[in-house]
Amino acid sequence: MTKSVNERELVLEILLEITRGDVYSHIALRQVLEKYQYLDKKERAFITRVVEGTLEHQIELDYIINQFSKVKVKKMKPVIRTIIRSAVYQLKYMDSVPNSAVCNEAVKLAVKKGFQGLRGFVNGVLRSIDRNLDQVVYPAKESDLKQYLSVRYSMPEWIIEQWLPVYGAEVTEKMLNDFQTEKPTVIRCNETKLSVEELTAALQAEGVTVERHPYLEYALCISHYDYLGGLASFQTGDFYVQDISSMLVCEITAPGPKDDIIDVCAAPGGKSLHLAQKLTAGGHVEARDLTEYKVSMIEENIARSGQLNISAKQQDATILDLDSVQSADVVIADIPCSGLGVLGKKTDLKYKFSPEMCAELVALQRRILTVVREYVKPGGTLVYSTCTVNPQENIENVHWFLENYPEFELADITENLCDELKSAVSQQGCLQLLPGIHKCDGFFIAKFHQKKR
Repeated sequence: MTKSVNERELVLEILLEITRGDVYSHIALRQVLEKYQYLDKKERAFITRVVEGTLEHQIELDYIINQFSKVKVKKMKPVIRTIIRSAVYQLKYMDSVPNSAVCNEAVKLAVKKGFQGLRGFVNGVLRSIDRNLDQVVYPAKESDLKQYLSVRYSMPEWIIEQWLPVYGAEVTEKMLNDFQTEKPTVIRCNETKLSVEELTAALQAEGVTVERHPYLEYALCISHYDYLGGLASFQTGDFYVQDISSMLVCEITAPGPKDDIIDVCAAPGGKSLHLAQKLTAGGHVEARDLTEYKVSMIEENIARSGQLNISAKQQDATILDLDSVQSADVVIADIPCSGLGVLGKKTDLKYKFSPEMCAELVALQRRILTVVREYVKPGGTLVYSTCTVNPQENIENVHWFLENYPEFELADITENLCDELKSAVSQQGCLQLLPGIHKCDGFFIAKFHQKKR
């Protein structure tokens, strides 16, 4: 009986959609997996691993292919290039399918997609790689550190050039290695509904592996579940998927129980909900974002959580909302950034980002900060955060902000951190988290207080 869905064909379609620049990997993959929920768990796991792995190791895969193909990767037709890349990933990193089957299936897929004339080329390249994979010569770490790190960890050289002078070779390699290390999903217990112990028991009853995260008592690491949306505890809002670094934003914010909070770039709403749950005496959170789609995501998560002291609003953070001037005790500005701290989860970002885009982002970040500072009440708090390790977007923006708006000053945040994280405070009020060094994503948090007038 012929299968109605070919996993490799789905992999090809997802990768083509991503590499053409139409959509980000986590979105494309989620959409396909939701559409084909009826597939067997192993089939969905195969699709996920090959898509994510091919993207994660793309530079290394191209390096290998170019040693065995007369036609270099950049000159190949997109469909053929993608088929060969994903096949080489399977040859090098997966043992679940025999190598002969990997090559045969790649040839069949090329023919199915209309490239009958290239079946010999695809077969020849893959068979040659299969026979000689252990003979591939990689760049030498001692003589060319930049190229070695780029190929070994599939990171564009320009990013490595930026990180080496700031973090040094050892820390840079630890970050790169961490991006390629599989990790459990981190969740935040909704303590307004149940205790951490009760959530742990409920998840374990559903067959989920649960461990405590060392940084925060209400954070758990979960693994060995099939489909997140299929967990009863997820459907009822007992927990929220949120990295520990994002939770730390709320810990560092430390709002008062009656505070009015504006989160200016809030989607999908994790931090907003977390803050709302910390307001115990009449405070309110207004979670804003740019588009109707993003606001609908926030509203969906609000409905699932059951929180009543939070609302969503469509608002452009670069345009001053006169009604909000000096209206908030706390403003959260977790604003658009390069995302270079979360490349383990969004693997294709490193290929879509560029130095020119970085400069544009810094300008956007400063424009947003200039606007949203107006919403802070005298004596209030502004928290700035990004999911990147790029100093231009982080500490350099802090220095710029303090120079241009001296009515703000950095606040002490050490009392809101566990002992293990106190050393990550780069200067008073600023926390730089690094993947591979800390047990979380790469993230930056700065807390400002506006001086009372």
